[in-house]
Amino acid sequence: MRSVADLLVAKGTITDVDLRQVKDEVRTKKTDVETVLINRGVSEKDILAAKSDLLGIPVHTATGGKIHFDVLKNIPEESARHYQMVPLGVEDGVLQIGMVSPENIEAREALQFISSNLNLPFKIFLITRTDFNNMISGYQGLGGELSTALGQLGGEFDSSTIDYGRQGSAQTSKEDVANLVEDAPITKMVGVILRHAVEGKASDVHIEPSREQLRVRFRVDGVLYTSILLPMNVHEAIISRIKIMTNLKIDEKRKPQDGRFRASIEKHDVDFRVSTFPTYYGEKMAIRILDPDIAVKTFSELGIDGHNLEILQEGLKRPFGMILITGPTGSGKSTTLYAMLKVLNDEKRNIVSLEDPIEYYMNGINQSQVRPEIDYTFASGLRSVLRQDPDIIIVGEIRDKETAQLAVHAALTGHLVLSTLHTNDSIGVVPRLIDMGIDPFLIPSTLVTVIGQRLVRTLCTESRKEIPVSGALAASLQKEFDAMPEALKKISILPKVVYEALPSGTCPKGTRGRVAIYEMLAMTPELEDIVLKGPSETLIANEAKRQGMTTMKQDGLLKVFKGVIGLEELFEVVVQ
Repeated sequence: MRSVADLLVAKGTITDVDLRQVKDEVRTKKTDVETVLINRGVSEKDILAAKSDLLGIPVHTATGGKIHFDVLKNIPEESARHYQMVPLGVEDGVLQIGMVSPENIEAREALQFISSNLNLPFKIFLITRTDFNNMISGYQGLGGELSTALGQLGGEFDSSTIDYGRQGSAQTSKEDVANLVEDAPITKMVGVILRHAVEGKASDVHIEPSREQLRVRFRVDGVLYTSILLPMNVHEAIISRIKIMTNLKIDEKRKPQDGRFRASIEKHDVDFRVSTFPTYYGEKMAIRILDPDIAVKTFSELGIDGHNLEILQEGLKRPFGMILITGPTGSGKSTTLYAMLKVLNDEKRNIVSLEDPIEYYMNGINQSQVRPEIDYTFASGLRSVLRQDPDIIIVGEIRDKETAQLAVHAALTGHLVLSTLHTNDSIGVVPRLIDMGIDPFLIPSTLVTVIGQRLVRTLCTESRKEIPVSGALAASLQKEFDAMPEALKKISILPKVVYEALPSGTCPKGTRGRVAIYEMLAMTPELEDIVLKGPSETLIANEAKRQGMTTMKQDGLLKVFKGVIGLEELFEVVVQ
């Protein structure tokens, strides 16, 4: 059977004499042919070309770009190192694998097993050992750095150090824990977790204890992904370290605590909002990442355009009244609120905000953190704000009857009030306000604009897949298009193709980032009549249709037509 060395002789790269010497050296030193050839000055490129001809496997040449951790996690690091294979990316639903020795039967069997578990077919490419070593270094990200830190801990956190019983109660003293968490390995662990969360564009970090492992998950583009699993015996030290940074009580584990801290990540400051929560196996911690560099966006970046933009701009020109943003938790309401503040913020206006918490600090705005534990609530704060000669008042959230009544009073007395409210859509805001005790006759004179929104994952433009609009899909989209307001039909057409997410090496999930879909309802004389005569969601919905409101679903479909989002992503957040 021919070998790589035989092919190199045929190509003239080495001589027959070299071939005999290579075979002798392989036999006497009990090493492999490739190592001997490299030691004798044959380039890896020549060896790889010969190997490709011999095995009929294409060559992959490394471009120097870093392989994303989401791709690398398809093969465990231990398996990748043992079998000298590394995932290169996902193209057209096929996992591409770089292998140094594809002729290794055990490696092929391991790859077949991994492929079956992932439910992904695979394609093998030949890579050099140098390229493999460069690619494998990508594993030295979150998992590698944390593993190093764990190794440095040695026996400090063995099973006798922290004894967990029911409810995760630890037997160590407050002083012992405080001393342990200041050790360099724990400090490094926390720093690595936070840095990778920021670099990975995560919005939240969840640190979750269980019976045997401590799970760390990142929320990226609205979806939670398990990033690392740690031994449970470091749980209390990690939680306590973050508590110290946040100035929370280390020894209080029976009830939730909230706080925030600021850290320098990659030479810029990032705010972190921390919440603890007692669970059966110990304290769970959720950390919201508030990166000022990506916080305040323009209306265009948020996805507000066309008719929606006109309604919003008209509302912001009003000298008084109330603009409410509605949607579930995590739908981007605060981001939209800050974008509006960016437009309104100038030295001619006195802008005062009440927030819980203050997510992003903005120059020129008087931001105040409410503290319910000392009876400084949205309601009590609003009374004080009205004595501060404000032009614009921001209330982080209207949660109760008293806050709602004070916000309406502020809007009636010459102030522009911006706030958020939890309802499913813009149609439900008026009934919700009435349910909170607001007299119906006050609503038409105060409520200016209602904004409903959701967040949808955006497609990667470099790897999205075209879907022809034909057959049942064409009929379905045509029906949706026909139901759109006439103003939208004039600026949009039914496309010949739409797109869906396509995972690739540069975009492992097929999506990157999120964009909002909106609906905006304006107060009109017709809506005033409905509110005063007895509003129902059906009557309000009919009025919204009459005034040409773009629903969240329709706004999402326009973004589907433009190739910004996919239908699957849209229907995850709206009713089909």
